[in-house]
Amino acid sequence: MRVVLTLLLSGFLFVSCKQPSPNASANAERYPLKGKIISIDKAAKTAKIDHEPVEGYMPAMTMDFPIHSDWVWSELAIGAEIRAELVVDNTAKDPYWLENIGIIAAAMPGQETPPENDKFVQIGKEVPDFTLTNQDKKQISIEDFRGKALAITFIYSRCPIADYCIRMSTNFSDVANELNQIMGPRNRFALLSISFDPENDTPEKLKSYGLGYMGKGATDLGIWQLAVGTDAEVRKIADFFGLRYEVDANDKTQINHSLRTAVIGPDGKVTKIFAGNEWTPAELKREMFAAADAKQP
Repeated sequence: MRVVLTLLLSGFLFVSCKQPSPNASANAERYPLKGKIISIDKAAKTAKIDHEPVEGYMPAMTMDFPIHSDWVWSELAIGAEIRAELVVDNTAKDPYWLENIGIIAAAMPGQETPPENDKFVQIGKEVPDFTLTNQDKKQISIEDFRGKALAITFIYSRCPIADYCIRMSTNFSDVANELNQIMGPRNRFALLSISFDPENDTPEKLKSYGLGYMGKGATDLGIWQLAVGTDAEVRKIADFFGLRYEVDANDKTQINHSLRTAVIGPDGKVTKIFAGNEWTPAELKREMFAAADAKQP
């Protein structure tokens, strides 16, 4: 008999960027699932979700779903729309559960939400200074980007999930390639990808990683920089933008993290936040031109 599940999630996209769960057998089946959180039982680690039809498995219905990852529960909210991977394994303790959860729409105003995180950046706030080392081993800070429209995202090079770090870097390289061809872009625009994996992402690795996204034979990143810092320094920036990350307890090579991409104006203040992976290079470029008060060619 096919079983039913339920989920809850909060106002930002939070994902598990990891390989298939070690709790699943080789015969486990996986299906994409999309739905809306109806209720949450944190003690039981289950959420009730009104979900769309799961193609090839079951029709639309409302059901409770186990969620094993502890770090997810602080981010769940009733009314949020989520996307996840349904794992079905009759040999496991739970015959089904949800993994790789992402929030694609926040809960509606007036609905139950978690307590506000005062570290979550609001539009119009000035980005605090930071000290990072970029792909050319040069120390950089927010002051280096004054006078430019800057887009910041967060990644780590070993992330295996196509819709997360890989998509962020693909989008950034697409924007970089477009703006690098425009006269004078280095004086007006900048892109910065910050790694939260300092143990692995050395400047050399980040440079190779970035050039790999720029296309065959690329030798220059142009307006795009990739940087890393100490864990304390990166966490300070991540906290400001509402990004969360932690090393996976079952696989130390993987990091569970949320997604955040922000646009900062020439005055150092935040003008736009993309809280997931649904944005496109065209949307990011439009926001950057708006922040720079420039007309797109």
